[in-house]
Amino acid sequence: MTEIRTPRLVLRRWSDDDLVPLSEINADPEVMRRVGDGSVRGLEETAEDIERYEEEWDEEGFGLFAVELLASGELIGLVGLSVPDGAAADIEISWRLGRPFWGQGYASEAAHAVLEWALQDRGLDRVVAVTHLGDRASENVAAKLGMEAERDLDHPVLGVPLRVHAIDLTEYQA
Repeated sequence: MTEIRTPRLVLRRWSDDDLVPLSEINADPEVMRRVGDGSVRGLEETAEDIERYEEEWDEEGFGLFAVELLASGELIGLVGLSVPDGAAADIEISWRLGRPFWGQGYASEAAHAVLEWALQDRGLDRVVAVTHLGDRASENVAAKLGMEAERDLDHPVLGVPLRVHAIDLTEYQA
């Protein structure tokens, strides 16, 4: 089982116990405002999401990790890698945390651990992060990862303006 530990977090594969806490995060309109088309997700949709995350792990050897607080075991969100749906051509790193966990450095801490794992352990040469244009919090996380803004584009299906940030193995500083 793939697991990454940071000073405050455990990043791990998904379990049945994650469904309710992730569905609570996905039900928050403020959290979901810059995810896909901005729609909240219910319990059934969240179950489908987790199933899809696990399928990607099985197919690709990477995926979105469940992120929990090391001290309490509380699920606080997700961070990981995915094959994008057409908004970018590279493997994408993304993050989504519950609102009570914003502004505490958890997203940066988890994303840094995933980026290091992607470039050093998974052998990826390049990783991108795709943010909604003007999402300063996510743009700050990308900058903390050493990613550079590469280009702006519109989502091919939703038409939402996006910014692609990128880093490759030669630019990465562990």
